Amino acid sequence: MGDMANAACMADHFDKNQKLPDPIPGCPNLRRVPGYKVYCCGQPTIAGFEAALAHVCGTIYPKDGKIIWLNLRQEPDVYVNGDPICARPPNKIGEYAELGNVTRDSAKADELEFLRVCKTRAEDNGGKLKVVDINKKEAEVEVKKITSLSAVIEELKKKFAGLVHMRVPVCNSAAPLETDFDIICNTLLGSNINTPIIVSDQVGLSRATTGCVIACLFKEFQISASFEGLVETIPGMNLGLLKMDTYKMDMSKDALFRGEFEVVKELVATMKDGEAAKNVLDKVVDKNGTQKTGGTGIKQLRENIAESKLSYEIMDDAAQAFLKAKIMDNIHKYFYMIVFSGYMREAGEQARNACADDQKASVTLTGGKCAIPANQLKLPKSFVSFMEENAALRDLIEKGKGDLQWERDIPPEALAGLEALAAENFAGNLGKIIHDTYKTAHLMFCDMPQGDHKKRAKYRFASKTLMRILPANLKTQVEGLIEKKEITLDLYEILGQCTWGQTKIV
Repeated sequence: MGDMANAACMADHFDKNQKLPDPIPGCPNLRRVPGYKVYCCGQPTIAGFEAALAHVCGTIYPKDGKIIWLNLRQEPDVYVNGDPICARPPNKIGEYAELGNVTRDSAKADELEFLRVCKTRAEDNGGKLKVVDINKKEAEVEVKKITSLSAVIEELKKKFAGLVHMRVPVCNSAAPLETDFDIICNTLLGSNINTPIIVSDQVGLSRATTGCVIACLFKEFQISASFEGLVETIPGMNLGLLKMDTYKMDMSKDALFRGEFEVVKELVATMKDGEAAKNVLDKVVDKNGTQKTGGTGIKQLRENIAESKLSYEIMDDAAQAFLKAKIMDNIHKYFYMIVFSGYMREAGEQARNACADDQKASVTLTGGKCAIPANQLKLPKSFVSFMEENAALRDLIEKGKGDLQWERDIPPEALAGLEALAAENFAGNLGKIIHDTYKTAHLMFCDMPQGDHKKRAKYRFASKTLMRILPANLKTQVEGLIEKKEITLDLYEILGQCTWGQTKIV
């Protein structure tokens, strides 16, 4: 991020940032992923950190046992009077933080510099620090105590001696970097199946959910490599009950909600065991999603793409440009998560069927497979190396992430009818053109519920369709006025130019 001197101080917490029931005071949206010792949350207060760790340990897990906390934020944090305040570029207040190439080392350096800047600002302002909330509302906070996130973590280790805090700065929408996957895996290596993993971002939304999915896939690797061979020795055990790769998607859902994007379908057909890798990921994504898909969370990473795509149809041009980039980034993330799922499955298979010579005697089962304890598992190769071996996948997602039908196709017969009316006598047939356009829109958007969204989608369709069938001379006029920003791509403005606007020209 850099440039702490000009960074705004933004309060991490805000009104209604708690989205889930049963809150843990000071730790927004803390929840456990069903079936895994993996937790997700927003940025805690100092008291919230301790409350979260106590909640995760409960009455069974030792407080001095290993606990891994993955912090996925790009923006540096300081604590003023126990509350978290982050550095943001002044033009990114209340927006998703996409702060460029931020690394663990740069984030830590920024944190120390941000702490120094905040102290200086407070000293120069009579002990008060100017802070904004996500709505850009300014306030002044009397600074009684200010400290860094690093110092807060070191203090926590006095009570939770096994705490491991790792920064893995990732962007909000697109996939983590290939090296980020490796950083997370290397952090989790050496942990037990029951080692708690906590993943956080500002609120506990997209970035933290992404990290939780990665952590759950790693847990699946541990379960597969450590226990599957052991379970196979139990007579009469139905192994199919333990298989994640047999997960069946609800086929009544729309194809986009099932994650069946064109580039994903090509990936599944291309990658070794691609369908199984997608099945495992989809099961994990559902568990990390909302109650509707069997989870306890706020965001469903796969279905969120489809929901954004539905919203795309009702946005104006500027909003569509932003949303299109976000949708493509999220498809990029979903694609990479499937590939990572395949990487973890391959690693699990290798761990079950082969192990180091010095381990064989103690971990090889009667059937010849290995059951290596989870905390002794190794990865045969890095995710970066795996991607180097499958480099064609990088090109596939870069070229294919935008392969979506961004606009609904007008039925050919309806378009032909409108074009015929326009060619015959545009001005004389204008009333029927508008009538038939809206009639077509009514049929095309019949799947959308009644309301403002549907009205807006039909209106945008009518605007674009009218523009499409304008006679050449009128189209040239309208396009020129839009380019000069004298009018917009709006049905009434286009109609105005095609009717009374012609008298001005005459």
